[in-house]
Amino acid sequence: MNTNSYSNSYKEAGVDVTAGYKAVELMKQYVSRTMTKNVLSGIGGFGGLFELDMTGISKPVLVSGTDGVGTKIKIAFLLDKHDTVGIDCVAMCVNDIICCGARPQFFLDYIACGKNYPEKIAKIVSGVAEGCVRAECALIGGETAEHPGLMPEDEYDLAGFSVGVVDKDKILKPETQKAGDVMIAIKSSGVHSNGFSLVRKVFDVNEKNLSVKYDELGETLGETLLTPTKIYVKAVNSLLGSVNVKAISHITGGGFYENIPRSLPKGLSVKIARSDVQVLPVFDVIGRVGNIPERDMFNTFNMGVGMTVVVDKNDADKAVEAIKAAGEEAYVLGELVDSDMGVIIC
Repeated sequence: MNTNSYSNSYKEAGVDVTAGYKAVELMKQYVSRTMTKNVLSGIGGFGGLFELDMTGISKPVLVSGTDGVGTKIKIAFLLDKHDTVGIDCVAMCVNDIICCGARPQFFLDYIACGKNYPEKIAKIVSGVAEGCVRAECALIGGETAEHPGLMPEDEYDLAGFSVGVVDKDKILKPETQKAGDVMIAIKSSGVHSNGFSLVRKVFDVNEKNLSVKYDELGETLGETLLTPTKIYVKAVNSLLGSVNVKAISHITGGGFYENIPRSLPKGLSVKIARSDVQVLPVFDVIGRVGNIPERDMFNTFNMGVGMTVVVDKNDADKAVEAIKAAGEEAYVLGELVDSDMGVIIC
């Protein structure tokens, strides 16, 4: 830790540079878990160095993605639990870039806080590191910025950025989809990191309300809502090595109606039987307590489906088996049909 750098004047203005040094020292143990042979630099430099392994890749294409945790972070504030939102941050980035068939290589985070409490920052980064381990990528750098006067001292925001690589000839080709192909659902772990503005409105979220237990959930509302977003990297890698995957969609904000059409070519829609959707209990609770129309629920939340995959009908069983072998739950969600409606739930 740098013991020669300090500024009482800057500290009096609200920024303690020595707290930043301490936070870096505390987080090193977590960052080290993500190091791979491709990382050429440690944290603390001006840039993270990463050597791409091009084995088996003839035409490398870099794929990038960036996102944050959104207002779910308010739940972490109220519960004073900060070691899981980092998983969400990684998930929101890497789950996007794997939709074209890419493999995440590295990740960087950005934490803006009202006041740098080193122990809290280290907890946040511990979650980021755990997310990187699950995503099989390296945490090669980041930034913690102290913003006195811009936000309350006990609050922070978290965002991230990830880069992956895919062979140009292996980029998924959604245009190869046809009527009769099957869409497979990979189950989510809960609300993930989208729709929390509506969730907080429905439950009038505060510390007291988060401690309420609902029979359907088997735990407190707060524990359920803070469940980390699933990271699907291993499942998708397993799938890509087993069958011909035509398209993948990450179900985030906007739910089924916004995200699924993004992976469909013009003239094709997916027909889904409502009874076939394995809706998680948390969404039943949200819909009931908030008196939210089912159409709005499917247009806001993932409803228990974190990711969809399209394969040929003859590959459906093999695809489900590959996903399950990677530790995730999956099932046939629907079938592609000739239509311009995008999503048809009936």
